Amino acid sequence: MTKRTFLTILALAACLAPLSVRAETAVATAQSECALLTGYGITHRYFGATRTQVQTWDVIARYGRFLSDEVGRGSWYQGRHELLVEVPYHLAVDHDARSMAGGYLLGSWKFTGLEGIAPYVFAGGGILYVDLGLPTMGTRLDFSYQGGTGIQYFVRKDTALMAEYRYHHISNAGTAAPNEPLNSSKFLLGVTFYR
Repeated sequence: MTKRTFLTILALAACLAPLSVRAETAVATAQSECALLTGYGITHRYFGATRTQVQTWDVIARYGRFLSDEVGRGSWYQGRHELLVEVPYHLAVDHDARSMAGGYLLGSWKFTGLEGIAPYVFAGGGILYVDLGLPTMGTRLDFSYQGGTGIQYFVRKDTALMAEYRYHHISNAGTAAPNEPLNSSKFLLGVTFYR
């Protein structure tokens, strides 16, 4: 699916969402959320020690558990702390369909003060089993850290469409040589359900 198709679907969903539904959302009171994201990633060649281009199709299953009630009511930073657990699958579309899979643990701040939308920021890391066949990576068990931002657009009180960007780093953390890192950007779209 092309970038234009993703943006068209997102724009249509935004236009079709009833305004009365978007005014009241579950983000301020929910205990948890479940999300599914998919999208495209590409490494930044010559950013740091990255030399290899890897393009990925990414699928990420996410479970989020809120750790606090709303904080900062009435201020620009009004929001909630959230712990995200993700199970990612990264298919390298330009390396013979080889893949990476693992788990991530991320901390997130979800802004709750805006009507009908919920911007958020997050950061964290995890481990990945990397089967790209790259001799420059040294090991198959690697580590990842990442950070990014996103926005949720509510189409129902407990359902939102998502758009997200993240910076994503993979390396073996110096446990083996060679240790070429993969520094990349990921552009993701998805849907989340609040409970």
